[in-house]
Amino acid sequence: MPVIEARGVTKRYESRSETVEALADVDLAIEPGEFVAVMGPSGSGKSTLLNVLGLLDVPTEGDVYLDGEPTVRLSDRERTRARKRTIGFVFQNFYLIPTLTALENVEVPRLLDRDPRMEERAADLLRRVGLGDRLNYRPDELSGGQRQRVAIARALVNDPRLVLADEPTGNLDRETGRSVLTQFEDVCEQGVAVVAVTHDDQVIDYTDRVVNIVDGRIQ
Repeated sequence: MPVIEARGVTKRYESRSETVEALADVDLAIEPGEFVAVMGPSGSGKSTLLNVLGLLDVPTEGDVYLDGEPTVRLSDRERTRARKRTIGFVFQNFYLIPTLTALENVEVPRLLDRDPRMEERAADLLRRVGLGDRLNYRPDELSGGQRQRVAIARALVNDPRLVLADEPTGNLDRETGRSVLTQFEDVCEQGVAVVAVTHDDQVIDYTDRVVNIVDGRIQ
């Protein structure tokens, strides 16, 4: 069973003067452990697709199935709960909290759970991405690649089955980008699906599949 699946998804944005169709009748299924790159020109609908798959936005038509269950009729609270349970996010600009250490940033998504083993788990995730010696470093004391790896560890802290990454290598040099992509490969080997929206051609070398999207349609 796909971990996430879009069926006939169309997304329109309305304004006073026009209607913009960002996605048009998109069908896409992502299997557990699969690494998929979504590529296309600027304005093609890549980010909208990522937001819809991440349950951050609701389709105008069609539905998104998470572990086989439809989500379009879920309430905001139910979508939030589903995201926390199943989906991790990695953003191009990292969005780390500058006053917190790497360890504390990874712990943030679980702070309200009062998990006594949270610190141990966060430290283990940072060690897995090669930052075991940077646990108490703040973001401004880390390189771009190290900050991105903190973001990956944070995305994994809730044991997601799907990780969505928006331009994960966009702010990195090629060597550091390759290191981050290797981390995603390792994540997929653990059965976690990864979907990366990207303009970076080197991502293709690491993925199982490339999905091209133009004018809101999968080619």
